[in-house]
Amino acid sequence: MHIGLGLPISDPTVLLDWARRAEAGPFSTLGLLDRLAYDNPEPMVALSMIAGATSRIKVQTEVLIAPLREPSLLAKQAATLDRMSGGRFVLGVGVGGREDDHVASGTDLRTRGRRLDEQLELMRRLWSGEAHSAGCGPIGPAPLRTAGPEILFGGFQPAALDRVGRFGGGFLAAAAPSWAGGLFDSVRRSWTEHGRDGAPRIVAQVNVALGAPDVVEDARASMGAYYAFSGRADYMLDGMLTTPADIRSAIKQFDDLGADELMLYCYGADADQVDRLADAIA
Repeated sequence: MHIGLGLPISDPTVLLDWARRAEAGPFSTLGLLDRLAYDNPEPMVALSMIAGATSRIKVQTEVLIAPLREPSLLAKQAATLDRMSGGRFVLGVGVGGREDDHVASGTDLRTRGRRLDEQLELMRRLWSGEAHSAGCGPIGPAPLRTAGPEILFGGFQPAALDRVGRFGGGFLAAAAPSWAGGLFDSVRRSWTEHGRDGAPRIVAQVNVALGAPDVVEDARASMGAYYAFSGRADYMLDGMLTTPADIRSAIKQFDDLGADELMLYCYGADADQVDRLADAIA
């Protein structure tokens, strides 16, 4: 099982340092979450800079709230990043659920699931080189593969899980091992029911902070602010792993469940965590 890092969002200026350290270590992927009405870096822009500052490690949206975006432009951005990174870009997408994001983008929260399905259909057509419509031709550049960059789907509802089988790609599970296994089974069942060859790629995620008490407190404050809207911030914070032993235990549990990759998501800005996490998983 591969191990990736989820990047902190509190200070965009530290991200290149994180990326270069991670590339020199054992990590497979760098992930970055998405919000619009929040103080976080825009992930497509930030990951483009990170891809330019690295040469091996994958860059991944985790997840991009696609319904906030115009799909033709998103298809063009994703194909460009896919080509310029040498195929290292992974497009993790989801519907989101924060009303203020939709207010800011002028989109309808109630139709976000249907909008995502329509976006995916259009983007796949554009990536394959088809014309946009009767009045508009193809939109390039072409991605490295006809099907476009690898897509991961985040979410918990049946419709979200079924997108993995409907559209192909993989699943991004921000769930504890105790209930992630059921989600993995649902995704694999969808894959089979839709007649897909092989198996879906399964990517799990846990929240971590490793360091002195001030490092952990910085991570807790940032994560608590991010989840404050949900009314469940304390529950999320209770799941943060703060010791090497707990992190190694989670790695084993997800490995036993058959995950292909585990993202260690960091909210604290201290880049020395990269080295500590590398030592913890060695």
